[in-house]
Amino acid sequence: HFPLMQDGAIVCNSGHFDSEINIEALANQAEKVNKQVRNCVDEYILNGKRIYLLAEGRLVNLAAAEGHPASVMDMSFATQALASKWAIENKNNIEHKVYILPDKIEDYIARLKLKSMNIQIDKLTQEQIEYLTSWEIGT
Repeated sequence: HFPLMQDGAIVCNSGHFDSEINIEALANQAEKVNKQVRNCVDEYILNGKRIYLLAEGRLVNLAAAEGHPASVMDMSFATQALASKWAIENKNNIEHKVYILPDKIEDYIARLKLKSMNIQIDKLTQEQIEYLTSWEIGT
């Protein structure tokens, strides 16, 4: 798949094992490899096209995240648990396909995380709400 990717493609592994990206094949196909063009980003040049590999192909949410892995993973685990709960509760109403987790669940997890960090979210003013929801005055 590497030779078919567009110039500037970004490749990362968010799966469970580090073997999900064939980095050896990428390196063998590359004309040139520029290590660490940015923090946690390696650049591979194939047929004049740039492919960016994040976190050396390791689990990006751990290898490229800032902070302690437990602090990074807590939201991932919360999301997985609540997504499983949602799927079980809705098992009679859903098809066998990939679903986007409802915003309500994502927002709940984000708010819990912010609360645990003693961070509060400002409430939007009515003017801000109108700006964000209007195509006439918003961008």
